[in-house]
Amino acid sequence: MLRSMTFDLDHHGDAEVGAGLVDLAVNVRHQAMPSWLADPIAASLGRLSAYPDARAATAAVAARHRRDPAEVLLTAGAAQGFVLLAQALRGARRPVVVHPQFTEPEAALINAGHRVDRVLLRAEDGFRLDPTLVPEESDLVFVGNPTNPTSVLHPAADVAKLARPGRVLVVDEAFADTTYLPGRDGEPESLAGETALPGLVVLRSLTKTWGLAGLRIGYLLGSADLVRRLKPALPLWAVSTPALAAATACASPVAVAAEREIAAEMARERAHLVDRLRHVPSVTIAGEPASAFVTIHLPHADQVRLELRERGYAVRRGDTFPGLGGDWLRIAVRDTATTDGFVQTLTDVIEERP
Repeated sequence: MLRSMTFDLDHHGDAEVGAGLVDLAVNVRHQAMPSWLADPIAASLGRLSAYPDARAATAAVAARHRRDPAEVLLTAGAAQGFVLLAQALRGARRPVVVHPQFTEPEAALINAGHRVDRVLLRAEDGFRLDPTLVPEESDLVFVGNPTNPTSVLHPAADVAKLARPGRVLVVDEAFADTTYLPGRDGEPESLAGETALPGLVVLRSLTKTWGLAGLRIGYLLGSADLVRRLKPALPLWAVSTPALAAATACASPVAVAAEREIAAEMARERAHLVDRLRHVPSVTIAGEPASAFVTIHLPHADQVRLELRERGYAVRRGDTFPGLGGDWLRIAVRDTATTDGFVQTLTDVIEERP
């Protein structure tokens, strides 16, 4: 358990990107928006004189996950869910964030006045979740699955072991739609449809696969009682009409089928990236990557990152993530041609270092 070390929790991958750089720092898919998504968003612009009505989008999201609409809360991006939980659950006595992890949960907790404990997963264990590391008395726990930045997908059964009466368990599934395992239907290891675990909250994002970072749309899934508890902390009309149109479209069967195809293709592209990285001198891959990014360890990674920028590539620094440090970099999965160009450049940079 660590609390004392400080990190730049407000740093994000978009800060790495600059003009003329190939973006391997932001984990958002860079593809044209399909018509079934673009058309409803465009059509919604004609309804901007009316206040947003979230009922249809809420029902669509609920239907996708086979839940009651009362168990769904739409948010202006999944990150707003972290702020909402931190504000609404100020009475938590011992919040814990399992790291390495997306830094917004801890930042939101600190900004709401919480004293936060950290549970650090170990590189030598493949950054796999060990439920026994979380103190029994922790009454608010945040964990990512798959975890950003390590790309490790934890077994749902291990995550479920963290749930218990008197505890709110928040599972960040912002990248769940990027995961794919051959022979498995749906999103492997997701708890989005789970209603029996006490205190479970699942946060989801529509940013990653559908490239909607600028629209700000996500949602929270939890018990009806917990959702009612959280609603007063949500700003009025928090989700815009175009974002609601996107939520409805992305919950449709057409969208879910397309998402599964994209995840399967991403798995192939990720496997290519991992295979190429395994042949780069001094590089070690974190865990078993299962999402839209791969994190690597290499000596002097902080300097390598700067040299990569000089040669046209932006990657995500690792020293802002508790549990990592200056010798870690996160790399977004892209098409094979982009991967090949990047890995060759990375190899050249490493081999040319003194």
